[in-house]
Amino acid sequence: MIAVAVLLGALAVALAWPVPLALARAAWPATVPGAALALWQGIALAGGLSMIGSLLVFGAAPAGSLTAAAEQLLPLVFTGSLPPHFGLAHIAALTLAVALAVHLALNLGLTAARAERERRRQHQLIALLGDPLPGSPRTRILAHPVPLAYCVPGVRTATVLTEGLVAALDERELAAVVAHERAHLDQFHHVVLVAFRAWHSALPWFPIANRAERAVTQLTEMLADDAARREIGEVPLRGALERLGADAEPGAYADSGGVAPDRDMLDARLARLGDPGVRVP
Repeated sequence: MIAVAVLLGALAVALAWPVPLALARAAWPATVPGAALALWQGIALAGGLSMIGSLLVFGAAPAGSLTAAAEQLLPLVFTGSLPPHFGLAHIAALTLAVALAVHLALNLGLTAARAERERRRQHQLIALLGDPLPGSPRTRILAHPVPLAYCVPGVRTATVLTEGLVAALDERELAAVVAHERAHLDQFHHVVLVAFRAWHSALPWFPIANRAERAVTQLTEMLADDAARREIGEVPLRGALERLGADAEPGAYADSGGVAPDRDMLDARLARLGDPGVRVP
């Protein structure tokens, strides 16, 4: 079992640093963002499971299996006595594995709960302050001069545009923006983003968690771009992106008020528009 624990630990280390770092720096994900997004999800899930699994297998090694370790240790939890073949390192590994699993699960639950609460608040606000966009169901317009578009998932989804956005774009460009936002809803990007936001929240000191969240955000934007140019066309989408600039990128309007517009993300999205190597399935 020690050999299995070492192999799982090596896999966890690889998936925690060099593999996601290489993926974050690679250029190919922009050509196939769907595959890259699936790979990011696999890395995150396999990394977490291998990390917890390594600790569990090492901690259960004296008993020969996880089942045997549970049978031997659980009845002794409240007595304070331990079997002589279990050392302090084994108990620490088991405790750390359980604590890590609970920590990740709680962060995921709390992040999902906060996101759902915010979605409900957004639906209430746009119902009160927004006006429907004629000819475009489930789309609301807010009286605000800043050009901005975003989507609100939920049982009743909504696409929100500002008057500043409507004034800045022509009809085809506006249709491309609406198609982009609806693609986020149709492809359930909010579910993927909540999982990576929870990972970042659970391990804020872990640099790769921040890289992963940003990379996944960029990939979802590219997938939504692909849906918009399939439906409306590449020229209107490019025109809308160029008119709005980096201020419309995700993260530019955060609650902290200190997030700078993400020019790099905009440049990456514009660069792949018209690139013959990019597939739009």
